[in-house]
Amino acid sequence: MTFLCLAIAGYAFVLLAVPLARPPFIAQSPYPLAVLAHFVGGGGALALGPWQFLTGARSRWRTWHRWAGRGYALAIIVGGVAGLILATKAQGGVAGRLGFGTLAVVWLSTLVMAVGHAWRGEIAVHRRWMVRNFALTLAAVTLRFYVPGSMIMGIPFERAYVFIAWLCWVPNLVVVEWMVRRNQRSGAARLGKLGVAEVARMR
Repeated sequence: MTFLCLAIAGYAFVLLAVPLARPPFIAQSPYPLAVLAHFVGGGGALALGPWQFLTGARSRWRTWHRWAGRGYALAIIVGGVAGLILATKAQGGVAGRLGFGTLAVVWLSTLVMAVGHAWRGEIAVHRRWMVRNFALTLAAVTLRFYVPGSMIMGIPFERAYVFIAWLCWVPNLVVVEWMVRRNQRSGAARLGKLGVAEVARMR
C-alpha cells in the first residue's frame, strides 16, 4: 500500500514539476488549475497518509505525527475542493460526475469528523474516522487498477468510467467500515472480560 501510494504521489509531483510530461487532458480541461491543485493535494495526501498509521512512530514522535497530520489535512482540503470542481466536468456523464463529486464530498466530510474528534481529545474515534478517510484517499490507487483492467477486458473507456467513478472508492469504504466495526466489537468483548481494576489501570 505504501509503495503504491508513494509511486502515484511521485507521478503527480513529476507532472507538476515537468510540464512537458503532462498528458493532453490537463491543458484541455476547462479547469487546468484545479487539475494541478488536485495533483498537489492528492499527491501530498498519498505521500503523508501511510506513515500516520505506524503505531510506533505515533508514540515516539508525537510532534511529527501532529504536523504530518496537519499537512495531510491541508492536502485533502486542497485536493478535495479541486476534485469537487473537476467533478462537474468529469467524464462518464451524470453518473460519473455524481460518483466523483460524492467522493470529494465524503473525503472532505470524513476529514472534518476526524479533526473534530481529535480537537475534543476523542483519539479512538479520531483514528476510526482517519481510517475511513484514508480509504477514500486510496481511491487514487484503486482507480489505477480499474482503468487498465477495463481496457484489458475490452470495455470502452467512456462506458467503464461510469462505473469506475464509484468502484474506485465505494468498495474501499465498505471494507474499512467492516474492519472498523469488527475491531470495535472485538475491543468491547475484551473489555467485557476484564474487571473494573484492570480497566482502570488501562486508562
